[in-house]
Amino acid sequence: MKLRVAILGTRGIPNHYGGFEHISEYVSAGLVKRGHSVTVYNSHSHPYQSNTWNGVNIRHCYDPEYLIGTPGQFVYDMNCLLDARRQKFDVVLLMGYTSSSVWGWLYPHKSTIITNMDGMEWKRTKYSKPVQQFLKYAEKLAVQYSQYYISDSKVIQAYLADKYNIQSSYIPYGADVFTEQEREQINPAEASKEDYFLLMARMEPENNIETILEGFNNSNSDKTFKVLGDTTNRFGRYITEKFKKDERIEFKGSIFNTPKVRQLQNNSYLYFHGHSVGGTNPSLLEAMASEALIAAHNNPFNKSVLNTDAFYFSDATEVRDLIENVQRKDTEQTMVKNNLNKIQDLFNWETVVNQYEEFIVECYKNSNYKRVVPNLG
Repeated sequence: MKLRVAILGTRGIPNHYGGFEHISEYVSAGLVKRGHSVTVYNSHSHPYQSNTWNGVNIRHCYDPEYLIGTPGQFVYDMNCLLDARRQKFDVVLLMGYTSSSVWGWLYPHKSTIITNMDGMEWKRTKYSKPVQQFLKYAEKLAVQYSQYYISDSKVIQAYLADKYNIQSSYIPYGADVFTEQEREQINPAEASKEDYFLLMARMEPENNIETILEGFNNSNSDKTFKVLGDTTNRFGRYITEKFKKDERIEFKGSIFNTPKVRQLQNNSYLYFHGHSVGGTNPSLLEAMASEALIAAHNNPFNKSVLNTDAFYFSDATEVRDLIENVQRKDTEQTMVKNNLNKIQDLFNWETVVNQYEEFIVECYKNSNYKRVVPNLG
């Protein structure tokens, strides 16, 4: 069965922003290779302005975020939905719900609606209490107006079952194994083997960047600490100012060159993953696929992926202890190898795209175009 599928809820592809854009690249191109017609909605201001990408149709919709900030995301999502209503897609796949579920009554009535339920956005500490309350409401609307649901983490899957009594399909993100060709491209001048620590994240409080850098700042390490991420936002400026006197800390900015990121991950002495909210994080999987030794924030999301194959921290003191004491011996190499095996067996893109295709086709076959509204309490 060949379907007409639309993917909404992202800023667009190819990825210049984050996780949902990243997975949308792979899923859209993968579905096209399997014979489906796929359309991804892009912001009109996206750097990529062509109407097709790797066989995927691109529709550009007006996005006023650059003019009015966050409210512009709601206008952009509304514009995408209004356009999608005219296209008669078989399936509409919504990546997240933050600024789209308020328009649930605009969801295309004759399309099968599937929502990737994201990762408890209302837990993010960057949001004020009123915003967190709104996000809980938006989550409830997403459950109400969607027909089928995807969870990218088993923790999220369990939460949705408990909170809303709904069944969601667990489909994680994926990652590509670090290839020999990528290894050969390593520039020793840019990244000597294991002479630095590494962190890659959006500059947001819940990613524990301050905790990690505080621990490093208090350590006696003679290694450098490379930080990848855009520091032009408020929290980014705060972090760079706070640690500007530590010459060992290098803020490298955002890097979207995947081979270069993979090289940096592979060469790092220890890769710090501080994400504490959300589902299966793409940068964590990429670090595993790049054969990095990982230290992760101690929370159920990270543990559900890494299990015992990582070091864990909860505060700056524990980070400092890791900085000063972690070795690179047989036990650590086994941890790296185990994580690579997980990528090859569970989190590879071929498997992920197959799961998306199977679920989308199944949902379409079972759809009666009526919303399934569970008891929301």
